[in-house]
This record gives sequence, structure tokens and C-alpha cells, in this order.
Amino acid sequence: MFELSNSILKIKVKPKGAELCEIAAVKNNNEFMWNANPDVWGSYAPNLFPIIGALKNDSYLYDNKTYSLEKHGFVRNNKNIKLLKQTENSLVFSLIYNDDLLKVYPFKFEFIIIYTLIDNVLDIEYCIKNLDNNTIYFSVGGHPAFKCPLYKDENYSDYNLVFETQETSKTYILNLQSGLVTNKTKPIFNTKNSIQLTPNLFNEDALIFKDLKSRKVALVSDLHGEILNVSFKDFSYLGIWAKPNAPYVCIEPWLGIADSENTTQILEEKEGIIKLPENETFTANYSIQIHEHHLG
Repeated sequence: MFELSNSILKIKVKPKGAELCEIAAVKNNNEFMWNANPDVWGSYAPNLFPIIGALKNDSYLYDNKTYSLEKHGFVRNNKNIKLLKQTENSLVFSLIYNDDLLKVYPFKFEFIIIYTLIDNVLDIEYCIKNLDNNTIYFSVGGHPAFKCPLYKDENYSDYNLVFETQETSKTYILNLQSGLVTNKTKPIFNTKNSIQLTPNLFNEDALIFKDLKSRKVALVSDLHGEILNVSFKDFSYLGIWAKPNAPYVCIEPWLGIADSENTTQILEEKEGIIKLPENETFTANYSIQIHEHHLG
């Protein structure tokens, strides 16, 4: 387990998948992340690469060949990620292509994730380096799960997700059997800028937004005010998800999305796919800010 701390927050990161697994207040020990109870959902904050969500038939086409990838890609459970560097306030992890990965993803790459802790903010940066002599194609994103409710005197329905600006965005409905995105949408905002969390909100799986104006969303308690916020300036999609009736909520900044039902399965044509030319490096950041009222 790798750790960072300052006078305000402490975080922990698992070696497997370089997965963030704790954000806690130093003074009062408030824990802000879901505990990954395996009977409910056994993850904390998987890193999603080189795909997000499900592929049609768990496969895609590239250069007239078929490749298979599991949902959310191969980083989340990867044991080959190495710690490159640790400083007083940062952890830098790396995964480089190998022969096994080339069988499922035929591109030479380095995937880097950097956790930086400054005061009450944790910054997460994804950095993808193209080590190939061709353009590479990928999606990348985060999947952090936050404890909700935070306090014992609250219920799940006491919480709202409050967006920084008024929204007209609708959620895209997933096919529950395939996990693929349909072309059906439905309104989900309770007010012009907020969504109330309820135990049944995720009965049809994740909320998926393609066209939000906001680049920040706060988790807000009716009883205790804003708990935290997630800023995702570099990410064009956002997922919101939990298992129904589970005491957490995932706020997921994505660059990319699950396959649509009418996909061609051709990787270069996949919605949201990033194209990175040879010798180039791509970076994207999101951050988690814990509100000072909950730090003791």
C-alpha cells in the first residue's frame, strides 16, 4: 500500500491497478471513500483504460482483426503497474505495454497516473505516451466511489449532486443486458442544476451524460452541506453510478464511453475515442476537493 499525507488529508493507493482506496481527514478520521465491500461492489476507484464501459460482444476491430477486452479495460486489475516515483506530495505509477497486452490491445504505450495531494485537494492526472510507430487509440477515465451518507444521522436521499451551472443534459439509457448505450434519453435533473440521490436512482444502471455544461459537481448533504466536489475540466463525458440501495456514489469523469448498440466495432470509429499520433503524449486531470467543514 502506498500513502501520502499532509496536515489535512491522508490518502492510500493500492499497488494493483494503482487504485485510490482511501481519502481520510487527518484530524477527525472522517473517511470519504466507499469501503469496497465485496458483497456489494468490491472496488474503490478503478482507473479505466484503454476503454470505458462495455464493448459490443466484449470485442473491437482494428486493422481487420478482432480483439477482446473486458469492461473498462485492463488497468483496473493490473498487477504489473510500478511505482515510478514518490515525492512528499505525489505518487507516480506506470504501466508499459508487454506481449500479453499486445494480444488484446495492439499498441505500444506507457500509461502513467499521478496522484498529487495539495492541502484539501487530490489531483489525479492521466498521462498516455505513444511509444508506437502508428497512431494509437484509447479512452481513459476515473471511477471514484464516495461514501454516502457520510454521517450516521443522514439517509442516502438527503444527498444531492449539485452542478456548477444550470443543465439541460439528459441521461442516455443503457441496455441492461448488453451494457451498451442506446439512443434513448430521459430527463434526470430535479432542479436546473441538481440531481437528488435516491436508492432507486440507479435501477437502470449508470447515468451517462454526453453534453454537460458544468465541469464541476459537488456532493451536498441537506443536513451537513457540501461534502466534496469533483472538477473534471479535461473530460467530455460524466458517469454517475452506484449499485441500487448501496451507500456510495461514483462520480466518473470519462474521455470515452461504452459502445453504442449500433456500433461498427471499428476502434477508430468508436464514440469518444482519442487519437494520439506517434511520439506524442496526452494528459488529462481531474481533482477531488474535500470541503473544510468535514476535516475536523
